[in-house]
Amino acid sequence: MRTLIAFIMALGGIAPALAAERTDKIFIQGNPAGTQTVQTESSGAMRAEYFYNDRGRGDHIIATWKINGAGVPIEYEGRGNDYMKASVEERFEMKNGRASWKNRSEQGEQAVVGEAFYLPMNAPPEFQGVLARALLKAPNHKLALLPAGEATIEEAGKVTLPSGKGDLIQYRITGLGFSPQSIWLDGDGTAASVSSWFSVVPDGSESAIAQLRTAQDKTDAAWSERIARALAHKPSGDLVIRNARLFDPRDLSVTAGTSVLVSGDRIVRVGPDADVKPSANAEIIDAHGRFLAPGLWDNHQHFGDVDGALDLANGVTSSRDMANDTDSFLERVARFDDGRELGPRVLKAGIIDGTGELAGPTKMRVDTAEQAIQDVNWYADHGYAQIKIYSSVKPELVPIIADRGHARGMRVSGHVPAFMSARQFVENGADEIQHLNFIELNFLFPEVKETRNRDRFIKVAERAREFTPDKPEVRDFIGFLKQHHTILDPTMSVFEALFCGDPTAMTPGLEEIVPRFPAQVRRAMRSGALEVPPDKVAAYHEAFPAMLRLLKALHDAGVTIIPGTDALAGYTLHHELELYVRAGMAPAEVLRMATLTPALVMGVDKECGLVAPGKLADMILVDGDPAKNIRDLDKITTVIKGGKVYDPAAIEKALGIAPRPARP
Repeated sequence: MRTLIAFIMALGGIAPALAAERTDKIFIQGNPAGTQTVQTESSGAMRAEYFYNDRGRGDHIIATWKINGAGVPIEYEGRGNDYMKASVEERFEMKNGRASWKNRSEQGEQAVVGEAFYLPMNAPPEFQGVLARALLKAPNHKLALLPAGEATIEEAGKVTLPSGKGDLIQYRITGLGFSPQSIWLDGDGTAASVSSWFSVVPDGSESAIAQLRTAQDKTDAAWSERIARALAHKPSGDLVIRNARLFDPRDLSVTAGTSVLVSGDRIVRVGPDADVKPSANAEIIDAHGRFLAPGLWDNHQHFGDVDGALDLANGVTSSRDMANDTDSFLERVARFDDGRELGPRVLKAGIIDGTGELAGPTKMRVDTAEQAIQDVNWYADHGYAQIKIYSSVKPELVPIIADRGHARGMRVSGHVPAFMSARQFVENGADEIQHLNFIELNFLFPEVKETRNRDRFIKVAERAREFTPDKPEVRDFIGFLKQHHTILDPTMSVFEALFCGDPTAMTPGLEEIVPRFPAQVRRAMRSGALEVPPDKVAAYHEAFPAMLRLLKALHDAGVTIIPGTDALAGYTLHHELELYVRAGMAPAEVLRMATLTPALVMGVDKECGLVAPGKLADMILVDGDPAKNIRDLDKITTVIKGGKVYDPAAIEKALGIAPRPARP
């Protein structure tokens, strides 16, 4: 999860006279995006102001805090707005051995013995440095965390900067996420953090980002490889699955008493148990009547951190990345492919955007036809299957990008760029549309043209209930999409969370899963709901059910839907599929959408999407029947990718996730 809790953020009081000040620069995928100013007041208290712009979104936080001799916060106050511009007001105090805190989604207090470190829900990045310095002071480099959990720190390496700028030491903090989180400190304790997505470094140190990332990626890759080698089981000979109930997404049939013979990474034979004769040295998996299906697809991901491992733990063996950096991401996919990191097969979609302050997180930003063609060619030359057009692309460049992408054998999709409708986007060459809100926005065009800002969410929340499937304009556009064979990647779970109206609620659909996560991950798994204006409560309440009805109408009309998440890997996919069933689709049809349909759409059905001879050995065993009850996907017991066998429970354990409760 992107630099977990992102060391999250908050606007507060006016500082008195200041004794010292430092400015940090913030970069998103290498593009300047904001600043953080850290000041030491004459009293010794600290103050930080933090803001950045990410496509019109982004935190703006001013925070003040005091620490004790152990470096642990005893007071904290933060105000401002969070990533989606919701108001933030957060306070913490440690007094007479009792801690108390309140923020947008939490309120609590507890007695504290010894030192304990409170992590604000919305803090400036500098707070990661505060934690690191406190951990280095603490006995055994370990501290209890508030409201819950424990953190430790260890040194992981050192980088000597050029031109005599000194050394930076890499530290790894365990206890904040599914994997250790890196931070860099110089000799004075000044902090820096870097990643392919979001980097914060002292002003003047921008040139060191690439060097720090290279060293950090090496450390992360070594950790991932240890996990992967320990958790992947490669049979020494053939692998045979016996006594399974096999799901065939072609006709939605389930056949009991089925065996599958695997040799290497391929399926060799599928048939009745009596007809499949294993060799003497074959490894046998007795399914005991469990449900056997092709591996699942997630068609909308942005890989980072441990997303690949979370995918495999949840039966996702194939995926599509819908925009990422153009260097370390390619290295990660190579590690997935050769087994040095846990992860699915990945088809890559390369993002292209326009320029300006609302442009997306990519280096591929174009203003001219020549630039657009050059970027399409780069993606094609590097094995990308698809181009994703983003919101700031000039409408006149859309057909140029689409035509060049198609000429290079690539699919073309994206957000509908600002100042054009979804209908125009398809007419100009798009094969697919990401996110159902852009379908809704087609009915608001040209009233709503500027969709690069939060209007692409807010206007849908306010108006979605108006566009019922019985309206002529809705029926007409659904027919248009069907006629053009337009694919839809709806990411429904994103909108359920945004429109639920309750920032204290757990991310919808994950209520039974999140309690098993590490303590600080649990805190991050709030809905992220938009603030609801008092006069819009009814509209927001009805928006998501209206979107589900529209999704069902699209499906009934024959528009092809492929499931993707754009959220927490693995677990969210299961819930995405549950939402399709809630919309009224049959569970078996939904399971086909998550297995065979994406393989057909992406043109790789000769390789995957079925459990059949000649296909890659990508399969899941389920202790239930998701063709009847889609929620049974939460009971995957075995995952096979390319003939290698994985235990989901073992993967979860390695990521600090508690076991599932025993069923009665």
